[in-house]
Amino acid sequence: MALVTTARRRLRRSTVGCVDSFTHEGLIFEVIDGGPRDGAPVLLLHGFPQDASAWAEVSERLHEHGLRTLAPHQRGYSPGARPRRVSAYRLSHLVGDVLALLDAAGLERAHIVGHDWGGAVAWTLAQHAPERVASLTVLSTPFPRALAWAARHADQARHSWYMAAFVLPVAPERILARMMTNGAMVRQGVPSEHQDRYAARLGTPQAMRGPLNWYRAALRPGGGRQRWHSLDEPSVLGAEPVQVPTTLVWGNRDPFLGRAAIERTAQYVESDYRFVELDAGHWLPEKRPEQVAAEIVSRVEAR
Repeated sequence: MALVTTARRRLRRSTVGCVDSFTHEGLIFEVIDGGPRDGAPVLLLHGFPQDASAWAEVSERLHEHGLRTLAPHQRGYSPGARPRRVSAYRLSHLVGDVLALLDAAGLERAHIVGHDWGGAVAWTLAQHAPERVASLTVLSTPFPRALAWAARHADQARHSWYMAAFVLPVAPERILARMMTNGAMVRQGVPSEHQDRYAARLGTPQAMRGPLNWYRAALRPGGGRQRWHSLDEPSVLGAEPVQVPTTLVWGNRDPFLGRAAIERTAQYVESDYRFVELDAGHWLPEKRPEQVAAEIVSRVEAR
């Protein structure tokens, strides 16, 4: 399965060496590029319903260690990158976006960090294009096939009950857009300043459609239950385990991602692998930036 398209990629620079946007498949993506230009590059992939600003406090700490960070507002989140078709949000397209950013920045490879859905993209990138991944640090998210296994054989379906509602048409956009602006994320543990930024980006049904399409592209009705097809098919992920140095950081009070899938993830990594368990919830970039940054730095320095 080809992850890199022949679509024209255009780099715009606000200052020499600083990437503020790139294009892929005719879409325009915003990027937050920070830290020293000659620092080891760390590419930060956000989750749902966040955006690239989730990494602000993590990035500050990485810059102090001399690292460069690139944090894109991903497909469905950048205003210029919101295709309507659900199929445009398959993992193949999402990974292609990351490869396009690396190309636009002139980077042969980078240290890849992903949280939540960004973690699923990071895992898939490491499988399909390991030569572009210097190291992998994933926050909260188990390996996709481990997650699919746990949904069928362990307790992950209980943690992921809300996903069945997300794939319905129209109503989820309206409900979640309202939740973005009424403080619901703060009640889930997200700091208010982060919620305000996320709400400014995703606080309308039209803006929420793209992020929800990530779920719709990954789940389909089958056998009376949701089938995690794009997370579990060897034709998508391949049969080979991850071959790059990897750290998985998980909060043991995460209400969305359970222990069974997290522990099974080790089966899918055949390289230096570290598992770090925190006494924390789901929102690790915003709530535990110091510990997250320390694990990223440790992984980078191990290279």
